[in-house]
Amino acid sequence: MQEPSQDKSGPSDTGAAQDRAPAAQAVPAATARGVAPADAKPDAAKAGPAAGEGGGLSSMQQVVELADGLSTIADRLHERILREIRSYDGRGVPSGVQDAMRRLLDDEMVLRQRANTLYADAAAFVIQGLGQPQSRLNALTAAAAEKIRRIGVIGEVTGLVGGLLSLAGAVTAGQPTPIVLAIEKIQLHSTTLDALTPNPPTAAA
Repeated sequence: MQEPSQDKSGPSDTGAAQDRAPAAQAVPAATARGVAPADAKPDAAKAGPAAGEGGGLSSMQQVVELADGLSTIADRLHERILREIRSYDGRGVPSGVQDAMRRLLDDEMVLRQRANTLYADAAAFVIQGLGQPQSRLNALTAAAAEKIRRIGVIGEVTGLVGGLLSLAGAVTAGQPTPIVLAIEKIQLHSTTLDALTPNPPTAAA
């Protein structure tokens, strides 16, 4: 499999890549939304709007911030795919891995296309009354980019990328309810990936 070039002029957006989440990644919603202890500090990705903070995507600047996050995620996805290809060092890449990488390359192109759409006409995608803080959107996209960068098995990131595509598609369509559903989907898959990642060994006392 040849190394892909980083072309930002992706194919036409059919939306078919949005919901490509393997069943093996599903976890109960209650797990993703577990109740925190009373003395726990609020998680920026889950907390409600802070005092004085407007709803997410309620200004052109906030739309551009989301576009920045999507662009960063596409960059991390491209880097991760290249790293996977190089890891085989000229040896044959298993067909299942090739299929996963091809799908993720398609997803990368769609993410770039939707980010470019948001950049090109940010004013058209301002949404009032979303009911989700901008800080949560920013935290989710930043965490997703880091998970994609660090993931061990490349196929495990498919569900998370599907949620991000759903979010980007809902924003470009100006649909608040699907945006909220996509945010929950991203949080669900993010929690799943956390569960799949083994904890580092603790130092002996």
